[in-house]
Amino acid sequence: MPRGPKSSASVFISNEDLFIVRTQVGIIGAGPAGLLLSHLLHAHGIESVVLERRSQAYVEARVRAGMLEWGTAELLKRVGLGERMVRQGMIHGGFGLVLNGRINRLDLDDLTGGKSVTIYGQGELVKDMIQARMAVGAPPLFEATPTGIDNLDGDLPTIRFLHCGNACELTCDFVAGCDGYHGISRRSLPSGSVREFVQDYPLAWLGILAKAPVFAKELVYSPHERGFSLFSMRSPELSRAYLQCVPGEDLANWPDERIWSELRARLECDDGKTLCEGPIVSKNVTAMRSFVVEPMQYGRLFLAGDAAHVVPPSAAKGLNAAVADVALLAGALPKFYRQGKREACDH
Repeated sequence: MPRGPKSSASVFISNEDLFIVRTQVGIIGAGPAGLLLSHLLHAHGIESVVLERRSQAYVEARVRAGMLEWGTAELLKRVGLGERMVRQGMIHGGFGLVLNGRINRLDLDDLTGGKSVTIYGQGELVKDMIQARMAVGAPPLFEATPTGIDNLDGDLPTIRFLHCGNACELTCDFVAGCDGYHGISRRSLPSGSVREFVQDYPLAWLGILAKAPVFAKELVYSPHERGFSLFSMRSPELSRAYLQCVPGEDLANWPDERIWSELRARLECDDGKTLCEGPIVSKNVTAMRSFVVEPMQYGRLFLAGDAAHVVPPSAAKGLNAAVADVALLAGALPKFYRQGKREACDH
């Protein structure tokens, strides 16, 4: 256990009652940011409890990001979370850009000195992180719905939440809000304590996940007169693709046949490569917006990931930015527990 201010965690779970008395860092959200933060803190001997309002099956199955930047992949390997990613991830040393009827390849390896990206679905990464937490006896608490955060200005903030129909409280030294744009963490801040910057764009993305062999070995971007499109993947047999559409587009207007027809029109080139069609297992429309809140801290609450900043999915930055956030926070908190000083944590 680190020197300096200490606390203990006492957890008892049954079918009827749940008591969580005390921990050092309360983490809201069992996405990549919250799970990675818990993992990194554990390596420093700092206790944490992760609260997640959804079920384990839900967070492992939700379709989210899939492109890990070089720095993210290297961090995951360094902290012991990259074994399956290394075995199953797809290394991309470049990407294609459709121009004038042909795919032009940009060589990332050459342009960045070998800093390739890795395609590995967020759901798979979350599974790895959950298993890592379980292996050390610190599993996330699923289906625990936060209802409020109290005493953010004091020394012992408290997270109120519901679990199995019971009203529960988690008292901690710090709270990490890793619960996304719609989570309770940022909404718990006093009015006027932070500034928000928002930019909405006049377009959206229709994203699909399809059980279909990949069209190309690397990502393909296509600016087209019919609208932008992107071909990606989650595995050699699982394709991910996006079509530019209007905000608020009704998915009922996009049957599978229309989606495949539009992808062919925007992506296929003169080289004869054709899209491999297959069953579409999910589809959704995502609005394009940018959002930033500053500062990313108030009292004993820190915001990370989408709770603090959102960028359009076209940038493939969301998961990577969240990882960078918690890596910084996990480097600052141990200094507090060693030295009893908050300067390293502030702002």
